[in-house]
Amino acid sequence: MIAISLARSAVSSPNSSKPFFRLSRHSRSWSSYGLNSALAAKGVLVQDQAFLNLKPTELLQKGATLAESLSGLPIHVRGHALRGSSEISKPQFTKLLKQVTSHISSISNIYVHDGAIGSRSKCNVKIRMISDGPSTILAFSNIVWETTTRAISHDSCPLTVYAAESISPGVGNTIGLGAGGDNGFIAADIERSMLILCGKAFSDTNGTKETLVALSEPVIFARGGLPLPARLLVSGDSVVLLFAPEDVIQNCAAFLVSKDAGVVLSSEGVVPFFRIGNTNTNGPRLFKSPSAIVLVTSDDSRTIPPASKLCPGQAAYHFLAGYQNGKFVPAFHKGPSSIDPLELAKALLCMLKEQQIPSFLVNAKGIESGKDLVTLVESALSMNIPPFQAEGGELKRRYKSFVSEKYQQLPEDFSF
Repeated sequence: MIAISLARSAVSSPNSSKPFFRLSRHSRSWSSYGLNSALAAKGVLVQDQAFLNLKPTELLQKGATLAESLSGLPIHVRGHALRGSSEISKPQFTKLLKQVTSHISSISNIYVHDGAIGSRSKCNVKIRMISDGPSTILAFSNIVWETTTRAISHDSCPLTVYAAESISPGVGNTIGLGAGGDNGFIAADIERSMLILCGKAFSDTNGTKETLVALSEPVIFARGGLPLPARLLVSGDSVVLLFAPEDVIQNCAAFLVSKDAGVVLSSEGVVPFFRIGNTNTNGPRLFKSPSAIVLVTSDDSRTIPPASKLCPGQAAYHFLAGYQNGKFVPAFHKGPSSIDPLELAKALLCMLKEQQIPSFLVNAKGIESGKDLVTLVESALSMNIPPFQAEGGELKRRYKSFVSEKYQQLPEDFSF
């Protein structure tokens, strides 16, 4: 075996505080003994080269392509996911993980990218993606915030994402998940903080984001943050957390910081889960604490007034119910989630009280445009609108029936 000497270089990765080393037989490639060791600990052995945190232009030079966007790929989640996905057993995930790590280890060039959910918040979640190809890394780097390699190595519970673009399409069948089609599938284990993207699953951006959120929620929650399926509306000096049905969001997307659902609310302020557009290190900072929380419902019975003010207990109760034109969507969350909606509502109640954040309920039924909704929200913040009072008692009975059946014990502060 020919020994390959490692010579310390004065050049370091812009995203890492650790020194990098030049392999004398590969003058153009950069690798790190520490990186290879970290990958080995994740079950991936580097055969030739591991490229860390390449820039988009460098990934394109390596053959990365911008794949056609996909949606609706199968999502399999293990470990307390409440809805929006099918189950995968521990033996199935273990077998899949072994096949994926063996596959990636068989590839000459491995690509690694470090990122974060939640940007600069102290409650953010660090993520490392390990991929057999550059295209997945390119797609991944476009949605997560930048972070340093040091931050990954020093984090107590980073997420690990394995991406196997070129793995056999039949891998799902071999572990008993059934045929997932030729495009691949998404699998996650919340207890292990791991996500696996097989085939073209990286092209399903929404599915990937939803699963990353489900994996991140326990970490954010444990660090004192609230992972909320809200959008940010910034109007002048006001920062508003907006909870609304998806059709309403699409109508007013142009007025939102991002149409993606998901923010981290903490004592520091509020920040989106994912990157916004092409921004990154210079893109949105940590926004200040919300000026208000607005819950948007859609009720064609006219029982709910156009706009009304809620006390913290009412806001938490309506958040928990997530009423949307005759249907209840607990915590306004349609995707897979690993946090009990009641626990999230309790934590939101505490945050509203501690930070004295005013809350409002808006009925979007009959509003024809996103601009009209934003105008209504802005007027609710600036005017002295009356407290919430529904007309008649039928809607209140429906709320009570749904909430009491689903959640046995509610805090005394929760009220309609």
